[in-house]
Amino acid sequence: MTTTPLDRNQLAWRAAQDFPDGGYVNLGIGIPFLAANYLPEGREVMFQSENGVIGVGPLASESEVDHDLMGAGDQLITMRPGAALFDSAMAFAMIRGGHLDVTLLGGFQVSASGDLANWDLRIPNKGPLVGGAMDLAIGARSVRVVMAHVTKDGDPRLVETCSYPLTGVGVVDRVYTDHAVLDVTPDGFLVREILDGVSRETLEAMTAAPLAYAPDCGVLSPPAL
Repeated sequence: MTTTPLDRNQLAWRAAQDFPDGGYVNLGIGIPFLAANYLPEGREVMFQSENGVIGVGPLASESEVDHDLMGAGDQLITMRPGAALFDSAMAFAMIRGGHLDVTLLGGFQVSASGDLANWDLRIPNKGPLVGGAMDLAIGARSVRVVMAHVTKDGDPRLVETCSYPLTGVGVVDRVYTDHAVLDVTPDGFLVREILDGVSRETLEAMTAAPLAYAPDCGVLSPPAL
């Protein structure tokens, strides 16, 4: 049994397990993009990057590097069979036209009503711009977020009301944290899985909003990666 929080790769792995077979999925910058490495065997998913790629494969290994193939966050990528390259206008036409089944984004905060905050110019030297996330938040059919459950200072990221600038209002369906998997419902956060070895009381102490638990709430126990 372990209470060690999930690392970046384990978070990406857990999110990848829920991608729909045959789906079109946008991967955001950072941890979300790692999910392309962990698609379950036998599942067909077309990953989209907003800079103009559909059919993104796993991140490129040293022997696979092609500096002409990059993701939205300058990651060196591979492409799956059937992949295509195009301009960003077409990429955003896909997004704004409602053609993506899922977008997986990073976040600073998610509220109990599904508001997403994932940008803030107040962060010294590294405050990200809102960028394409505002389009993805309203364009994708399902918006899912991966992030740490608390900040480095221990402040909750799951809150009643976001204190960071909003990217989208009421848009988030599911949140993957390093301690739990939660759905956003009309009644607030519903815990679907909780990290092996973490009590409900501990999870609640890390969360600044009420939590309910699914009757079949499972154990979050990712592989070592």
